[in-house]
Amino acid sequence: MIRIVDYGLGNIQAFLNVYKRLNIPAERARTAADLGDADRLILPGVGAFDHAMDLLDASGMREPLEELVRNRGLPVLGICVGMQILADTSDEGRRSGLGWVPGKVRSFASLGQPGLMLPHMGWNDVVPAGGNPLFSDLESDARFYFLHSFYFECADSGHAAARASYGLDFACAVRAGNVHGVQFHPEKSHHFGNALLKNFALAC
Repeated sequence: MIRIVDYGLGNIQAFLNVYKRLNIPAERARTAADLGDADRLILPGVGAFDHAMDLLDASGMREPLEELVRNRGLPVLGICVGMQILADTSDEGRRSGLGWVPGKVRSFASLGQPGLMLPHMGWNDVVPAGGNPLFSDLESDARFYFLHSFYFECADSGHAAARASYGLDFACAVRAGNVHGVQFHPEKSHHFGNALLKNFALAC
């Protein structure tokens, strides 16, 4: 069972709708008890880094998520801010992240590039690093929908699972073992997003 973590951020129903169309079992998780039957987890999110961490802590699900992901090795997919909180820290806030993928979240504004519109919004090409089942059959001509002003800077470049270009080449997807993250919104990315979410369910 894929459990989509509902801690108050992200369009949970959009993911449920995708998996319903794909005929893949998925349910939301609002409490720690809901996580008991999970074999995969999706951690969505929109908004600010610190707010996301505050809500996750308040949900009562952080500790069981740590157990499932860090100790039991369940695959997890962080999306948008759900990917950013996988990092250690963020320029956007003062709180520590989950630290599941070593790195820092940086602001595009810090690049100091005149004319770089923020947020980075709309469709962009995504280039997978290769060998990642999350991007199976998406190795070429894949495009996804983005909406963000911060990007993930991996401490280990080997954790960059895919890259996109906006002011610089940045890691738009990360992977450290069973922990996956994507900055873009697969639930808004039509057949490309459907393929990625199917890959997560069946191949990761």
